[in-house]
Amino acid sequence: MDKLKEQASLVIREQLDQIAKVAVDLQYALQSEVWKPYEGSGYTKSLRDSGYHFSYLAESLAANDPALFLEYVAWAKVLFTSLNFPPRALITTLDCMRQALQQNLTPDLAAAAIGYINAASEHLAQTPENIESFISPTSPLYELSTNYLGFLLRGERQAASQSILNAVAQGVSIKDIYLHVFQPCQQELGRLWQTNQISVAQEHFSTAVTQLVMSQLYAYIFASQKNGYRLVATSVGGELHEIGMRMVADFLEMEGWDTYYLGANMPPESILRALEQRQANVLAISATISYHVGKVKELIGHVRSSPACSSVRIMAGGYPFNIAKDLWKAVGADGYARNAQEAVLVANRLVKEAR
Repeated sequence: MDKLKEQASLVIREQLDQIAKVAVDLQYALQSEVWKPYEGSGYTKSLRDSGYHFSYLAESLAANDPALFLEYVAWAKVLFTSLNFPPRALITTLDCMRQALQQNLTPDLAAAAIGYINAASEHLAQTPENIESFISPTSPLYELSTNYLGFLLRGERQAASQSILNAVAQGVSIKDIYLHVFQPCQQELGRLWQTNQISVAQEHFSTAVTQLVMSQLYAYIFASQKNGYRLVATSVGGELHEIGMRMVADFLEMEGWDTYYLGANMPPESILRALEQRQANVLAISATISYHVGKVKELIGHVRSSPACSSVRIMAGGYPFNIAKDLWKAVGADGYARNAQEAVLVANRLVKEAR
């Protein structure tokens, strides 16, 4: 059955545009009252979104774990609710996905993929329509994180920066700032966008400000005494949410590691060159979007096939790996960390195991 899922994943990717169009046309025919306002340019966006649905499904099949697709559908439920779509809209979306698969895949491959859609349909009834705020009154540094988020949403970049610098000057640790201000604020920005309360522009602006503020803290971060361990870190594909991996690199830097953060969209050959030149002990790879998991696996394959990188240990992380607990094994990594704090423990363990 695993082979069927893998083959179904490949066929879906190969025929993605065609399958997505079949599903959208079915939706428009079955629920014209919902989708009529989205004719014209909206139809193009519907095709794009349908492609996302099938991409997440394909990645979940490739990982042999329905959890990735179930979580995506739960996320979509919140999004659909925030857009005031009727409750039936998402159910019909899944129905149309089934029909599109039956029309374009062989019966055995379609059955393998539809099994995941059926599981998502059953899971849907148990998932909420809304998500609670990631910043609660019981959260550590609640007042600081609330004020910081307010500055971000109002576009007050200097005030946001100053609030963090003042907190550090008053003795708040950099790690606490990262864990209890930056991390929950980024999660809350995602929730606000998902629930249609802020725009993409606001989310991007806020993320850029946090990246700027992080760089202003580097004088503290890079002052740590070195322990001789070296890390190269990167985010795969077109990942725009790089803050999580930057946090990992910064936490390890504070623990004495010499870190080299490459950012996202780096060609595999450049990553291999960096690993060799830096004589890295560990490569940390992050993916925040499930349909980028395949790129993590591809990158790990490049590293494993390079004789110059034979001693490099690989640590994976990011949202998909938190959803599917054994996904890191499926992509060929040596370890996995849920967050920056845990990444320090895992990276140190991987080095000791290698030695």
